[in-house]
Amino acid sequence: MQKLEHPLKAEIEAVRSIILKADKKLAERVKWSAPSFYYKHDLATFNHRATKHVHLVFHHIAITRIPSALLEGDYKDRRMVYLKDMKDVKAKKKELDSIFKQLVRMMDEES
Repeated sequence: MQKLEHPLKAEIEAVRSIILKADKKLAERVKWSAPSFYYKHDLATFNHRATKHVHLVFHHIAITRIPSALLEGDYKDRRMVYLKDMKDVKAKKKELDSIFKQLVRMMDEES
């Protein structure tokens, strides 16, 4: 993140903070040269190439079982989240937190 040059870097940092505070079981690493989040499995990764919005790709199939207006796309195994600015990040913080809490519960139920 220190080297990331992005017009929405502050928003990406805010989303990272929301994710990592959602559950202490969540961890972060770099995947596809971008911050990625996991717990037992890879769950979500930023698409830092998108510069007009913050683009978070949920790439674990469990995401398809979470009903949320925040999750976009009708893919068989993934969903997308797009956040346009800090106001949008703040407005959707609670829902994003809920999504990650649900994913952690699902990962625990799989065990």
